[in-house]
Amino acid sequence: MKLRPLRDQVLVRRFESETTSAGGIVLPGKGEKTNRGEIVAVGPGLPLENGEVRPMAVSVGDKILFGGYHSDSNTVKIDGVEHVLMSESDILAVIEAE
Repeated sequence: MKLRPLRDQVLVRRFESETTSAGGIVLPGKGEKTNRGEIVAVGPGLPLENGEVRPMAVSVGDKILFGGYHSDSNTVKIDGVEHVLMSESDILAVIEAE
């Protein structure tokens, strides 16, 4: 399945959560849902009242941090991987490499 977000919507592949055991071993996928992900598709931008379109500040491939309040109605599985569809304004930050 391929999705094309509309307006200022973005499709985010949620990263798998990780927890660490008492001995320091990383246990992937065993924790709660994470609030981090990678943008896999973006809409064209937000239409303004004057007819112009405000371009998106994020792009495909950006790794982001978003609020953890998204309901299941915004969640879709594509090829068995959980994705979240959200507005650009729900993105809290872009994670940049150090």
